[in-house]
Amino acid sequence: MNRCNVIAISNQKGGVGKSTTAVNLGVGLARLGHRVLIVDSDPQSDATCCLGWPDTDSMDITLATMLERVMEDEPFEATEGILHHDEGVDLMPANIELSAMEMMLVTTMSREHTMKQWLDKAKQNYDYVFIDCMPSLGMITINALTAADQVIIPVQSHYLPAKGMTQLVKTINKVKRQVNPRLKIGGILLTLVDGRTNIARMMTAEIHANYSGTIPIFKTAIPLAVSAAETSMTGKSLFSYDRTSKVAQAYAALAKEVDDNAKTRAKAKAGLSR
Repeated sequence: MNRCNVIAISNQKGGVGKSTTAVNLGVGLARLGHRVLIVDSDPQSDATCCLGWPDTDSMDITLATMLERVMEDEPFEATEGILHHDEGVDLMPANIELSAMEMMLVTTMSREHTMKQWLDKAKQNYDYVFIDCMPSLGMITINALTAADQVIIPVQSHYLPAKGMTQLVKTINKVKRQVNPRLKIGGILLTLVDGRTNIARMMTAEIHANYSGTIPIFKTAIPLAVSAAETSMTGKSLFSYDRTSKVAQAYAALAKEVDDNAKTRAKAKAGLSR
């Protein structure tokens, strides 16, 4: 694969599995032989902690550092501050300093493109970049959508998380129209699915009924599992923590599905360019 795929993982609703998906989908693709960078763009730094760096306040260089250098028009090394995890993924970490960027970006020239200016250099060494977005539709998330080629939307199969997806889709379409015409929705990813409950089955069916045919829905769904919560405290992915678990197997299947979709798009684009 010659071209880097930049994928934002976004939903303004918290607790739907964005960071878990960014980490485990990233590691899943690394296990398939790809070079993967995970960008933590959430001041809560869940992805950073999940990968084994819990003391985020002591970090000298984070995503906020790089965004500030772009805003101040200072020179920067794109790989500076990137951490290397022993499961084959790299990480640009985040900490609470990223919260201040929201206000700073408001007065910045070409403010939507700040993250893209850094990432366009940083992504050169990777096949996939996953941007773990904060649970909001603020300026940092707009920056992530501007830098991305596509968006994966994790949705918990409950009523309120599914209902909130409407505003996110509107925001994605607005970014596509006004800032980033190449942006696509890569798919809705059903997460934390408890197949034993009627509400989960009903909401899964409703999401398919409402969006199938207009927005892709991944064939793979991520089941609810205790191991997914436990692994966030270990600094390991689900593959290292319990690779036989249903949720680890689901993320392995999702990685293959995402990779197959990318290969299909690349072949189609190559065919059109002939």
